Amino acid sequence: MKQGKKYTASVALIDKSKLYDPAEALDLVCQTAKAKFDETVEVHVRLGVDSRHADQQVRGAIVLPHGTGKSVRTLVFTKGDAKAEAARAAGADYVAADADATEYVTKIMGGWFDFDVVIASPDMMGVIGRLGKVLGPKGLMPNPKSGTVTPDVAKAVTEAKAGKIEYRLDKTNIIHCPIGKASFGTEKLTENFTTLLNAVIRAKPAAAKGQYIKSCVVASTMGPGIKINYAKLG
Repeated sequence: MKQGKKYTASVALIDKSKLYDPAEALDLVCQTAKAKFDETVEVHVRLGVDSRHADQQVRGAIVLPHGTGKSVRTLVFTKGDAKAEAARAAGADYVAADADATEYVTKIMGGWFDFDVVIASPDMMGVIGRLGKVLGPKGLMPNPKSGTVTPDVAKAVTEAKAGKIEYRLDKTNIIHCPIGKASFGTEKLTENFTTLLNAVIRAKPAAAKGQYIKSCVVASTMGPGIKINYAKLG
């Protein structure tokens, strides 16, 4: 497959045999993000665990200090006027409270997905339980581990709007996460990167043996991958 001139020029800036320090790698990411739009910067971390085993799962959520640069649309399922109003005050885009909840469930079953995060109070999980087959494959089903099933729905909305991201293993034992936009610059991206990696390291399962972080790569949406010196990460 023939690569474009911009991509080829970006690749020329990178030493593929080198493992870069995080700040140096993210500086290169900013230099190689040459698209006409503000590219998203992603981290890809391969872990030395086996996601097929329940005791080796790695999953959690963290609020990035500088957010993700993305406008997040939130849908809240809750009960009672007080919690519904608190969710709206926190900036929730859609609030499915009490009788409205069934209407929203029907809309989603019919293919409506104008939201990025679904938050629910525990007493609403029975109502939205049948959405598992629809929301699950999209990674949108509320979950206590990611903080999206919580009595404090207003706080969850605030965190989602502030740049809270969820990290979890895929079937190949890799975590893929956005850490901001290329326009953030090296300093902000490095702080977001450090926050995410520290969270992943703290989430190391007790059952994990041997080297925990196998590899770590950062890249912009259209740019080449840049390898990070994972030995310094943990």
